[in-house]
Amino acid sequence: MTPGSNVPLSVPRVAVDVAAPVRLDVSGLLLTADGKVRSDDDFVFYNQPQGGPGVSHRSGGGSGPDAITVDTVAVPAGIEKIVVTASLDGGGAFAGTTPTATVRNADDGSVIATFAPAGLGPETALVVVEVYRRGGAWKVRAVGQGYANGLAGIATDFGVNVDEPAAAPAAPAPVAQAAPPAGPAASHLPPPPPSAPPAPAAPPAAPGRINLDKGRVSLRKNETVSLVKGGKPLLSSVRMGLGWEPAFGGRDIDLDASVIVYGPQRNHIETCYFGRLSVLNGAIQHSGDNLTGDGSGDDESITVHLGGLPPEATGLLFTVNSYSGQKFNKVAKAYCRLLDAASGEELVRFDLTGGEARTGVLMAKLIKQFSGEWEMTALGSFVDARTAKSLVKPGAAAL
Repeated sequence: MTPGSNVPLSVPRVAVDVAAPVRLDVSGLLLTADGKVRSDDDFVFYNQPQGGPGVSHRSGGGSGPDAITVDTVAVPAGIEKIVVTASLDGGGAFAGTTPTATVRNADDGSVIATFAPAGLGPETALVVVEVYRRGGAWKVRAVGQGYANGLAGIATDFGVNVDEPAAAPAAPAPVAQAAPPAGPAASHLPPPPPSAPPAPAAPPAAPGRINLDKGRVSLRKNETVSLVKGGKPLLSSVRMGLGWEPAFGGRDIDLDASVIVYGPQRNHIETCYFGRLSVLNGAIQHSGDNLTGDGSGDDESITVHLGGLPPEATGLLFTVNSYSGQKFNKVAKAYCRLLDAASGEELVRFDLTGGEARTGVLMAKLIKQFSGEWEMTALGSFVDARTAKSLVKPGAAAL
C-alpha cells in the first residue's frame, strides 16, 4: 500500500501488527464520526489490552511485533474508524527506522495488505493505518501521519486528556495537526518521554517497566520485570525455583515443573522436564522430580545459562502440571522465584494466590527482547494439562 490508498476487507476479523528493527509500542483508538474517542476505554494499548468492544491489543512478548485486532462485527455502531498507532519503546525518533504494518486475517494469519511509511525523521509516533467503515463495508487505509511529541500527541489529538507534569508544554504539536480539544481522563496513559531518560514509572501507570536496580522484585500476576541491573542486561546463569505444598489437610501432591523453549514465531524448540533433565547442550538443566511437595524451599528447580542459549531460543515458559490428575485447588503456597545461579541471590518472586480445579498452570515466562535483555512476566494462568507436552500449545498462546 501507498500513503492514502485503501483496501476493502473481505473478512470480519483482522489483526494489524507493526514491526521494526527496534521494539515498538502499538496502540489502537476507537473514534466516532467527529474523530474523537468516547472515553478512555476507547484507547487500547499494552496496559489496557481489552478496551473498547471489538478491539484488543496483543503483545508480541519481545519475540514478535505487537498487534491490534479488530472484530468489525463487534465494533459498536457509533464507531467509524479504529486508528492503529506506533511509537518507539522508551522514546526516540523514527529517523533511520522504517516500520512495517501488516494487515492479516485474524483467524488464519493470511496477509491482506502491507504498508511501510518511509522517509521518517523527527517523528516519535505514527498513525500507521486506520480500519474504517464506509457505506456499511469495512476498509483499511494506509496513513503514515507522524507526530513529533510521541504517543501523548496522538492521544490528545483524538480526545484523550493526558496527565502531564506542570513543566510540560501546554499544547504539544503533532506534525501538521491542529491542537486537540480536552477529552476524557486517561490517567493510565504513559506520559510523553522527556528529553532525559525517564525514571521508572509508578506501578499503576506501567508496572511492567521495572528492573532489578532496587533489589529483589515481587511480581503480581501479569506484571513484568526487565532483567537489567545497573544498566547492564543479566546474561549469566539463573535458576528458576518452583515450590508448592498440599492444601491444609490434603494428601501429598506430585507436581512436575518444566520449562518449554520457543522460537520467534512461537514455535516449539525443546522441553526440559523430569524425563529430560538437560537440553540445548546443557544450557538448561532440571533438578529432577519431587514426588510429594513436602518440605520447605524449592521443590524443583531449573537452571538456565542465558548466555549459552542458541539465538533462536527467544521464549522460555515455566510451567507446573499434575500428571496424577490432582487439581490446583488442592495446592497451597505455590510460587516461583528467579535466582542468580552463582550467588543464590533471589532476584524475582511470584507467589500464586488462589487455585483452580485444573491440572496445569503457566507460572511465568522469560522473553528475550530485540535489544538482547530478558524480561520476566508473572502469569499464573490455569489450564487443563497433565503433561509437559500438553502444555506446549497453551504455552505458545501465552507468549
